[in-house]
Amino acid sequence: MKKQHRLLRDASTIALLALALPAGAADNDSVEPESKAKVLDKVMVVGNPANIEKIPGSAQVVTKEDIRQQNYDDVNRALRKVPGVYVREEDGFGLFPNISLRGVDTTRSSKVTIMEDGVMMSPAPYTAPAAYYSPTTGRMSGLEVLKGSSQIKYGPHTTGGVVNYLSTPIPTREKAYLKATFGSFNEQRTHAYFGNTFDTAAGQVGVLVEGYRRQNDGFKKIDETADFRDGGDAGFDKTDAMVKLSWEPNTATYQRFEFKHGSSDLDANETYLGLTEADFKVDPTRRYAASRFDNMKSEQRQTSLRWSISPNDDVDVITTLYQTDFKRNWYKLNKVNGDKLSKVLATPGLSQDCMKGAAACDLKIKANNRKYKAEGIESVGYFRFGEDDIQHEVTAGVRLHQDQIRRFQWEDSYAQAANGTITGMTPGVPGGAGDRFQKTEAIALFVQDTIETGAWTITPGVRYETLEQTSEDPKGTLQSAGGTKGRDGKNSFSVNAYGVGAAYQFNDQWTGFGGLHTGYSTPSPRGTRAGLDPETSTAFEIGTRYTNAPQALAAEATFFYTAFKDLIVVDNVGGTGTGNDENFGEVDTLGVEFALQYDAGLANGWGVSNPNFLSVTYTNAEQKNDSKSKDAESIFSFGRAGNDVPYIPELTLSLGTGIEAEQWGAFITGNYVSETYTSANNVNTQINGDGNPDARYGKTDSYFSADATAFYRINETVKLFGGVQNLFDEEYIVSRQPHGARGGLPRFVYAGVEMDM
Repeated sequence: MKKQHRLLRDASTIALLALALPAGAADNDSVEPESKAKVLDKVMVVGNPANIEKIPGSAQVVTKEDIRQQNYDDVNRALRKVPGVYVREEDGFGLFPNISLRGVDTTRSSKVTIMEDGVMMSPAPYTAPAAYYSPTTGRMSGLEVLKGSSQIKYGPHTTGGVVNYLSTPIPTREKAYLKATFGSFNEQRTHAYFGNTFDTAAGQVGVLVEGYRRQNDGFKKIDETADFRDGGDAGFDKTDAMVKLSWEPNTATYQRFEFKHGSSDLDANETYLGLTEADFKVDPTRRYAASRFDNMKSEQRQTSLRWSISPNDDVDVITTLYQTDFKRNWYKLNKVNGDKLSKVLATPGLSQDCMKGAAACDLKIKANNRKYKAEGIESVGYFRFGEDDIQHEVTAGVRLHQDQIRRFQWEDSYAQAANGTITGMTPGVPGGAGDRFQKTEAIALFVQDTIETGAWTITPGVRYETLEQTSEDPKGTLQSAGGTKGRDGKNSFSVNAYGVGAAYQFNDQWTGFGGLHTGYSTPSPRGTRAGLDPETSTAFEIGTRYTNAPQALAAEATFFYTAFKDLIVVDNVGGTGTGNDENFGEVDTLGVEFALQYDAGLANGWGVSNPNFLSVTYTNAEQKNDSKSKDAESIFSFGRAGNDVPYIPELTLSLGTGIEAEQWGAFITGNYVSETYTSANNVNTQINGDGNPDARYGKTDSYFSADATAFYRINETVKLFGGVQNLFDEEYIVSRQPHGARGGLPRFVYAGVEMDM
């Protein structure tokens, strides 16, 4: 109740502040000076959407309007309309996304370069890239997705692609924004910002202050016992704060300085524990009593200072100094009576009864406590030159980066009576369940030339990185194929990627594009110590784009093929096993992406807009060799040549339509995902490669889910909105990781008010 009062108080205060400010022009109504717009485009992956026509590869932008239309705060849902993107849901709210681009391993988005405003946002992008933190989608002004041609400019994980979150820009005129949402599961959400750019004697000064808060009780119900009566509290509380400052000094040479500082705090009663197959069929929103202690607390801080300078019309240089700090402690059930959870879920008996609070036993609760740090400086120069018939823009960049992770874990023991009551707790030894330190120092260099000659745009490039890695393991030793290595170690190696892309503009409507690029994904310091090779890839794509502005029609079709070598996977996904990396072997993915957008209202002059879209991806992701791993703790163990890669669906489809007038609008979208295997050995039952019961093995369901929304404008400033996500309340298994069957978000109804001034 206190949280609710605080949220309402905060919303009221922000609303009063917003209403006290005169209405200003919207961001996209502002006219940017040409030099300023040119430089700001450079810090984005795609930049001005008009740039897509000349990008020699597949690129898509999810706009601010796309995010706000369906009131999305879950990146999984926001990315559905982008072809070539696969998402494995886990918690139903997108707190811990598992994103794959073109068939790479989905686990914690670790094979995708996740950025915010061009700065890497994974907790430790080189050392521990698993995305236990992901930027909050609901506060973003857009998402950029770049595949294929992303290998040169962005790293260190270039076998997949790039997802760049675009935060709210500093407005060029006085602006205030407030959005409040209330919905199912006691959902309460507030997003507010205000800012302005001022002319001063020292130049233009801009400021933006932003806050975002979301809380709910969750959609799952924890089994209650005699001493636990709070089964409805399975939700989370997340708060983001952001401040940006900019300065464009009154100098003959255009310069811009931008400082950004943000924080994100999460307190989530989230669990790794899923359900048995039988219990999921009865109630997919159930949670077992043994998960009552499970809680994830995390804190993320990011700071960056960016200097952009254009000495003349042919040169831009952008330098960014950045630092991110992230710490988290996921306190969660690890074992029941000494048994692993995946076995307990798949094997009826005493331990399973205990998990449900119906038998005496011992519960092991593990504190996965870790601290991450990443910092660096990157400078990228853009140099334009050429003659009338051929123009060059050479882009060259250098980045000095270091990141690290300290794992300091422990495991507490709880005694449970036959009625589910906890009778005692024995605390674990700090560091006793994991005490490791890993660090990577990296230097990255790239050069890329965009050559425009006639209707051609040709982009060759090369990327090189050299890494120095440190791994300290004071509590244990590291096993490898060659035996036991020392507890502490340092290693160094280098990787490179190169390729060329091309686009040809046949006429004002048709553009063809294609590219051939190599890529890489680097192992962790412990993986390097164990003798792992970097993952490499060779990626080919060819496609075409069609745009007919008078007919309000745009389409893109792409064929892609990627050959992975020494695919890096983790030997567990459910919190057991060693957590070490391993080289799986070779994987080939090929497929077709198709995207279509058409506004029938605009094309036919109806007086109302009728936007429609269709996005389809067909993928064949195939293992080319038998798995080297015989460790049943890895979902990549016991794989066979010809099998499907886990969690990569053969077919995904998204479509939507809507109608929008000046004062009102309504939209509906649908999303289909085909079934997937959840392990490399491609079994239909919960049996691992050793022949033992394991709830992580089997299949996910194919499903179709629909979202609908509508709005009504009271005036130019105030808009009322409401909607339903998972309109038909479909029940389906989206994952069997980390432990057992997990369902998607059930029907979620919401309504709210938005003020844009």
